[in-house]
Amino acid sequence: MVKPLDTKSPEQFVADFFTPFTQAVVHGSEDASDVMARYYTRDVVQVADGVRLDWDRLVAHLRPVRKNQREFRFDVHEAFADGDRIAARFTIHARMRKGGPVVTRIHMFADFTPDGLLRRAEQLTRTVAPAEPETWE
Repeated sequence: MVKPLDTKSPEQFVADFFTPFTQAVVHGSEDASDVMARYYTRDVVQVADGVRLDWDRLVAHLRPVRKNQREFRFDVHEAFADGDRIAARFTIHARMRKGGPVVTRIHMFADFTPDGLLRRAEQLTRTVAPAEPETWE
């Protein structure tokens, strides 16, 4: 379960939210909707680059992620919190089953429940070229 936002810095909260969630999606054996239930509200709405995703569309999005993504890491550059709302800028570094690394820069504005579940997010994303060869531990 996600810890409430007020128990850590906004940067740490964002890292601690997305890293174990993605770990469970990529390397776990649980059904995607069971993983989602630990991190998102059932009425979640995430708008990424103008595309609206609700619970069912997010669960469907996780299936190809689970199949294709092999390794990942999150670099949280900055995050600010106001109550249960967060504005964050972070980068996802991913290695896919086929092809080279994928690096995505994200600017996110999100609302969380008091117990740390994501309720709503607006995201702007941009795929960028890796600055240097990715190393994986």
